[in-house]
Amino acid sequence: MRNNSTANIAIVVPTFNERENVAPLVDELARCLVSHKWQVLFVDDNSPDGTADEVERLGVTDSRVKCLRRVGRKGLSSACIEGILASDAPFVAVMDGDLQHDIKILPQMIEAVSAGKADLAIGSRYTEGGDINRWSFWRKVSSGLATRVSQILIPDGLTDPMSGYFVMRRDRFVGLVDRLYGKGFKILLDIISSSRDELSFIEIPYSFGVRQHGESKLNTLVAYEFGEMLAYKTVGRLVPPKFLLFVGVGLTGMLVHLIVLGVFNRLLSVSFELSQFLAIWAAMTSNFRLNNIVTYRETQLRAQAWWHGLFTFYASCGLGAFINLTIAIFLYGFGTHWLVAGVSGAVIGAIWNFSTTRIFTWGNSDP
Repeated sequence: MRNNSTANIAIVVPTFNERENVAPLVDELARCLVSHKWQVLFVDDNSPDGTADEVERLGVTDSRVKCLRRVGRKGLSSACIEGILASDAPFVAVMDGDLQHDIKILPQMIEAVSAGKADLAIGSRYTEGGDINRWSFWRKVSSGLATRVSQILIPDGLTDPMSGYFVMRRDRFVGLVDRLYGKGFKILLDIISSSRDELSFIEIPYSFGVRQHGESKLNTLVAYEFGEMLAYKTVGRLVPPKFLLFVGVGLTGMLVHLIVLGVFNRLLSVSFELSQFLAIWAAMTSNFRLNNIVTYRETQLRAQAWWHGLFTFYASCGLGAFINLTIAIFLYGFGTHWLVAGVSGAVIGAIWNFSTTRIFTWGNSDP
């Protein structure tokens, strides 16, 4: 999709169930950008509340309002990427559709980039003058923790790498788009950490507003996606982030195994052999469920496919357990230290399980 406009700034707004926020956001853009030729591109993930229909309704009378409706695809970062690439304005802004970003500072952000003062102008909640006072205690804690963790990927002096509100030159974005991770919610952090040349930036303070309509998209999966992106940016060239998630789920399976074994064998006096069998079954089932929800959330299996996936997971991991045992015994028989032999078998078994279930259970999902 190309928008072939004469706009100098395209505002990309990823949306999902934001119908009631669309008209107020457009009105506020019109009030604040009177001296700019602008267009706003709502990238909507086929919202069931009719967000795309509302955007298209407004676009009938205001040609600056555009809609890119995505079907079968979801995700804030990927929506931002598609929106920026679909625009043809020399400068692009990214902001949320929930009216929590202060549009009044947008002209200042545009001026900073268009005047060449910085590659990126970032709306910051943490630099002097910004605030998040209306947030709950736990949201402040989680945001602060994520900001501190992300320091390993960002230049010195940047206070709000988790911001979803920024302006940059479109050509700079196109130059680094092939290196983006492109998943999750933290597109700014992805951009900054993907650039081979350090991007200059300026932070402009604002007070984070209160959502008026719709529901927050922050949930547990956002934390998983953030962790997965950090893994990709730090060790992703050597170890696929999904493998790390897969191993993490496997560690929870060990806990399930021990609990079930202890309950049946020690508390219920069931034979060790049957207790061990039930523990293996419970751990494998738990691992499948968690991997389906977390590791392979983009291709999550449902309905009949869930049952087919479960049985292929049993088969793959059952063979993986045999491989684990065989290699460990083989190495130990050749005099290898028992700990090295055991770890070697476990690692090779985990690689087998990850590789085969990725193909046969979740359909060759991106690692």
